[in-house]
Amino acid sequence: MKIGILGTRGIPNAYGGFEQFAQYLAKGLLRKGHSVYVYNSSLHPYQQKKWEGVNIIHCRDHENRIGTAGQFLYDYNCLKDARNRRYDILLQLGYTSNSIWHAFWPKSAINIINMDGLEWMRTKYGKMTRKFLKKAEYLAAKYGDVLIADSIGIKKHLHESYSKDSVYIPYGAEVFEHPDVDVLAEWSLKPKNFLLLIARMEPENNIEMVLQGYSLSEQTYPLILVGNPGNSFGKYLAKKYSNPNIRFVGAIFEKEKINNIRYFSSLYFHGHSVGGTNPSLLEAMACGCSISAHDNIFNRAILEDAALYFTNSSDIRHIINQHFQNSGELDQATIQNLEKIKTFFAWEKIINDYERVFLEACKNLHQSNEARSISVDVIQL
Repeated sequence: MKIGILGTRGIPNAYGGFEQFAQYLAKGLLRKGHSVYVYNSSLHPYQQKKWEGVNIIHCRDHENRIGTAGQFLYDYNCLKDARNRRYDILLQLGYTSNSIWHAFWPKSAINIINMDGLEWMRTKYGKMTRKFLKKAEYLAAKYGDVLIADSIGIKKHLHESYSKDSVYIPYGAEVFEHPDVDVLAEWSLKPKNFLLLIARMEPENNIEMVLQGYSLSEQTYPLILVGNPGNSFGKYLAKKYSNPNIRFVGAIFEKEKINNIRYFSSLYFHGHSVGGTNPSLLEAMACGCSISAHDNIFNRAILEDAALYFTNSSDIRHIINQHFQNSGELDQATIQNLEKIKTFFAWEKIINDYERVFLEACKNLHQSNEARSISVDVIQL
């Protein structure tokens, strides 16, 4: 098959979850013999036409000049290019700035949409933006040929809100097997002697709840926050929770570095409350982290009983104070989570699932075309 992947800033990953997913999926599909094209922003640091055999198409992106509106123009430019390439499959990752251009989706391709999370629920957006995002979700659900839900919660939402079926395929991860304690020296950290949170600085990730709970606890181990604190919310948190034991270390994209930080953490906080299967949660599981997660349908669907759950800062305080007294319990939870990564969330399985959906969609289209051809012949006779 000839497969196009758009909706990300591009590969290799230098930004976030969708980019990492596109990177793994593109390489996996290439190994299976398919022709794969990934759309990259013109602002992406990687400017070559191929990356490890994957075709890279660079499209003009004006986000650096006009802000968020540039994302819509970038997606339009990607779709404009895709209309001329005669893909069998066009996989669109997310709908935020793609679905408004649904009239321009290439008719020759099967348009498959990964529906991402519930973007319209994010508290960082104003009322009008959230209304727009809800409409964008509706358009994607209506016009997508095949919908993919990355969590059971999203699949349920699509069915209840739009009476649309979707295919459940989560993200993937790979077990981290080569720890290197020397990596910690860059941040003056000691193994199993620090707590960790990795997230974008957004309110719905419940970062402040974790900071409040940590501040109320009796813990002296440092709390390390990985994520770019440059936005207004990040600056607010850094100022309000100025404390030698609370350390904002910025974003870290080097895979070996971030995995070693996860592996050697004492307790990992996952506060995400909006969206589906979050890649950073799977990666924490794959690194054998002891996990404390916000109590919601998305996190429970992945972790089940293999985590400590919180809903407020008092829960956080209690979890931190009790953490080191329940190490045996947590060790068992990490074993359960690692087993899930090896079975349900292995990249090989995820890539196989996507390929199967693509092939089935092509088969159904072929059968539909044959039926149409027979129907026309009958009419002509």
